[in-house]
Amino acid sequence: MPSNARASHLTRRGLLAAGGAIGLGAALVACGGDKKDSKGSSSAGEKSGPWKFTDDRGKAVELKSTPKNIVAFIGTAAALHDYGIEVKGVFGPTTVKDPKTGKDKPDIQAGDLDVTKVKNLGNVWGTFNIEEYLKLEPELLVSAMWDKDVLWYLPPQSHDKIVKLAPTVALWAANTTMPKALARHAELAESLGADLKAKKTVDAKARFEKAAATLRAAAKARPEIRVMIGSASAELFYVSLAKMSADTAYFEELGVKFVKPKVNAQGYFEELSWENLDKYPADIIMMDNRSQAIQPADLKSKPTWAQLPAVKAGQVVPRFTEPIYSYDKCAVLLEDLAKAIENAKKVA
Repeated sequence: MPSNARASHLTRRGLLAAGGAIGLGAALVACGGDKKDSKGSSSAGEKSGPWKFTDDRGKAVELKSTPKNIVAFIGTAAALHDYGIEVKGVFGPTTVKDPKTGKDKPDIQAGDLDVTKVKNLGNVWGTFNIEEYLKLEPELLVSAMWDKDVLWYLPPQSHDKIVKLAPTVALWAANTTMPKALARHAELAESLGADLKAKKTVDAKARFEKAAATLRAAAKARPEIRVMIGSASAELFYVSLAKMSADTAYFEELGVKFVKPKVNAQGYFEELSWENLDKYPADIIMMDNRSQAIQPADLKSKPTWAQLPAVKAGQVVPRFTEPIYSYDKCAVLLEDLAKAIENAKKVA
């Protein structure tokens, strides 16, 4: 689950539901359906004519032509890129400082997207440059949705303002499973001009389906293996409930056995103090690998971490907490988890 709220120990819902309505002047409103910009970024297929897409809020977005000036959450932009659809602007964790060089490098959530060719509107939680957004003359904004009607990574204080500046599309990252999320992202890409029959996409989908079968077989062969979904902050360790996120809900459907924490009122995760880290026995720990979470290599100062059986056995694997929903990227996640289960020792 996303961990950006953790600095203040708030849940995702508590943060993202906080945006209030902000009045807008007519001069700020950008009507995507009337834009005609020859410098638009959508490149695959160059579809023309009226455009319509119904998103996961049940909201039908209709424009006079296929949008070209697209802005998207970085992970969504990376997925669209894999289908040949390019965006003009992104928001969310796009670059991170390389500790060796001190220079910016693409964040893991950027996938294969060339981050030097897009406008970064907000690299960290709580930031979104509205003035730069308007300069892009946006025809469409796309983001993930972890809570109903809330577009992920838009600042709570300006969420309602931003969504009125251009048409928006939201696709579930929770309350769904990975195949459904993949299908929805593919549908959006196709509507924007992607060719889903292209060899690259067909091959990637076949690889994903093969990987799913491999994971199912691995889970069936090793039913004794228990997996814990973790994410670390300086003060707390978060154990997530598998069914609440699209990726782990699907892994569970395929037979993977997950630790079931006693989640808080929001239902996504349980917060553990570092002293109580051994509450749930686990043979494999899947750790949030995003840049905002503390990584296993940096947890050496936590004695209780080093004493966990899975840690001692070297059975800690990364979890791509916010997957890039293209078949190309998700196939790898299934393959890696299958391999981890196949090779795991029973230690808990």
